[in-house]
Amino acid sequence: MRLRPLAAALVAAALLPFAVSAQTVFTDDGGRSVTIPLHVAHVLPAGPPASADMLMMAPEKLVGTTRGLSPAEAAFLPPAAGSLPALGRLTGRGNTINLETVVKAAPDLVLDLGYVSDTFVSLADRVQQQTGIPYVLIGGGLADTPSTLRKLGTVLGTPGRAEALARYAEETLALLKDRIAAVPPDKRPSIYVARGPRGLETGIAGSINAEAIELAGGRNVATPTLGARGLATVSMEQILAWQPDVVITIDAGFYQTVWSDPLWQQLAAVKAKQIYLAPTQPFGWVDEPPAANRLIGLRWLAKLLYPSLFPEDIRSEARRFYALFYQREPSDQQLKALLAGTTPPS
Repeated sequence: MRLRPLAAALVAAALLPFAVSAQTVFTDDGGRSVTIPLHVAHVLPAGPPASADMLMMAPEKLVGTTRGLSPAEAAFLPPAAGSLPALGRLTGRGNTINLETVVKAAPDLVLDLGYVSDTFVSLADRVQQQTGIPYVLIGGGLADTPSTLRKLGTVLGTPGRAEALARYAEETLALLKDRIAAVPPDKRPSIYVARGPRGLETGIAGSINAEAIELAGGRNVATPTLGARGLATVSMEQILAWQPDVVITIDAGFYQTVWSDPLWQQLAAVKAKQIYLAPTQPFGWVDEPPAANRLIGLRWLAKLLYPSLFPEDIRSEARRFYALFYQREPSDQQLKALLAGTTPPS
């Protein structure tokens, strides 16, 4: 993203709301003391995780999302979500929003959630300096979701809502930790996460893109030796050498073609029909984005890997999660479509 000086009028317009409102100081996870309005009413998400978590926590406070929601995605969210404008993103690959757009959106603050590094701190400082709009960083991986949600509730002034979501997160994480503890690490199933239309991109173990696998009791075959980045491209030869027990994919196109692909037919997991398509609406259950949407994915994964340890009905649990987090209980038809990839073709 190219940062450039803004016109004085735009900067003045951005500063005006903060000059007349009560303020407080929040120390974010970048170690920055950020002065924010005491009552935050309008938020611009910097990236997909912030956009998703805001739609779960306080959709009425969003000035827009990072990308447009499809009708199918919007059907799982509060009605007003579908009409939010797509503003683009400040962070990550393919950032598309310029600072004039940020100022014109007139948010009370810019919010970024997820992995915090020096790069993100530097970006936050520059955007805040050039626009005059507070920019808050809240970090934490999937295991830290309860803390992330509570911090978000503090910033937004929605502690009650945050506490309800955080308690669900704590319940889920504790449940998985307690039940999976009985399974020795070397007895846990090996997992390959297939991304992309050919299934050759994957999330590396320990990365934010694949952390749901480990938390759900799986062993990610894509070890950190593949590189420092969260995602890596691998060869079919490497996958065949790994011979994972289970393949989890987030790509519907790959899931449709893998059953007849002669290369993938060499994989024991394909022959055993141990390939599953993770639900993706309104957000991914395993990734995309790496936010609180993955909590239901943890329960889904754990049930796939350890059905005897997790006898609960995933349909009922999905209803509970969607009603709480998305404030909209899915219909029977929606649930059937969501879970279609859990039962491989006969």
